[in-house]
Amino acid sequence: MILELHNIYKTYIQGKMEVPVLKDISLSVNEGEYVAIMGPSGSGKTTLMNIIGCLDLPTSGTYALAGESIIGSSESKLSEIRLNSIGFVFQSFHLLPRQSAAENVALPLLYAGVPKKERRARAVRALERVGLGDRVDFKPNQLSGGQCQRVAIARAIVNNPKILLADEPTGALDSQSGAQIMELFQTLNDEGVTVVMITHDIDVANHAKRVLHIRDGQFAEQHIPEEKEAEA
Repeated sequence: MILELHNIYKTYIQGKMEVPVLKDISLSVNEGEYVAIMGPSGSGKTTLMNIIGCLDLPTSGTYALAGESIIGSSESKLSEIRLNSIGFVFQSFHLLPRQSAAENVALPLLYAGVPKKERRARAVRALERVGLGDRVDFKPNQLSGGQCQRVAIARAIVNNPKILLADEPTGALDSQSGAQIMELFQTLNDEGVTVVMITHDIDVANHAKRVLHIRDGQFAEQHIPEEKEAEA
């Protein structure tokens, strides 16, 4: 089990009011799984993503990543977990415009203290893995939206994280580029990468092997996409 959340609650304080966002969420993800969490705006899926990604802590409940409890961790420990154990892919690519594709991909390695020559070699390998081996020295303004998202995915996997966490990864792309990105996620999952994807789009969610629906801060149901069921 790579990811275990039990009885997660998250409540925000607004003035003197308590605003419950997540209510008794439990989720287990096995190593190598491909899970989508789907819900409309205001459903709590972004808050849940922030907790899974160690960007926020729950008000109560337990969370273990690769068997290690996250609850009670210091900010420096959470930062270390984010750097080494979780690869993030966002709707906006968050690439540095003046840096090349390879330099953008190498950023997590820079923060981890990896020597420059090794950073470059590992960044190039990650770009080759996402089909951009011929674009390593291109800057973001020389790349299409789909290629920029591939750079972002390469950056997310360059540290070999335990989980690839994707938040609306096709939201800023046209349908063709979006389809190519989903094919890439499938390829990475086939290679053994654990993927947890947050989305509001059923077509995107159905690329996963398991889809969890969240509404009003609670899991409402789950389903296995028909094509995945047939494969099983």
